[in-house]
Amino acid sequence: MTTDFAQFFIDSSPDLINGLGYTLLLTFISIAAGFFLGILLALGRVYGNKIINGLCVGYIEIIRGTPLLVQLFIIYFGLPAIGIIFTPIQAALIGLSINSGAYQAEYLRGAIQSVEAGQMTAARSLGMNKLQSIRHVVLPQALRIAIPSWSNEFIYLLQYSSIAYIIQVTELTAEGKFIAAHTFRYLEIFTMIAIIYLVLTIVSSEIIDRIAKRLSIPGVGAAKGIGQRNT
Repeated sequence: MTTDFAQFFIDSSPDLINGLGYTLLLTFISIAAGFFLGILLALGRVYGNKIINGLCVGYIEIIRGTPLLVQLFIIYFGLPAIGIIFTPIQAALIGLSINSGAYQAEYLRGAIQSVEAGQMTAARSLGMNKLQSIRHVVLPQALRIAIPSWSNEFIYLLQYSSIAYIIQVTELTAEGKFIAAHTFRYLEIFTMIAIIYLVLTIVSSEIIDRIAKRLSIPGVGAAKGIGQRNT
């Protein structure tokens, strides 16, 4: 039995590795794109005028208030109706990025607001303008504070990138489904996939925790609970 399972794992490995590549691609690109989008949204909420603030709040609430799956369906199946067509991988990257951006915006907003207001005042008194003060004083501290919350987002994207199989992206879960459909060994293949996700989650969490400890600001806690996903 053990030998049979080991042989099945070896035979399935090339397809699983191929799917894992797409899973990691979706995760890393989406977390990076969502991060830059999140910074813009967070800054718009904290420092923008009423119009900019309202637009940012509207975007964040719409994205956070609708399921990721529905957003992917709109992008992949809905937009072609008005002539906008994306490949499965493009649609998945766009959907995951805009979804992640809304959540990261709230993590970052909480972190920015946790930086003492006196920091901005002190920077302005040294001759910096508002943009320079945000860039050189507020953001470096806020980003360090946001790391623990941001790590949750990374784990979320790693695990829920599996939703992309529904729009025909051949990531890890999709490859497992194809293998199971041909071999009828559903228990074995999805056990393998669960173990792969578990290992990736543990390793990622450990790496990010170490980074967070090295970059932590003494006496300043993480921005917790703001925009937190219920996973």
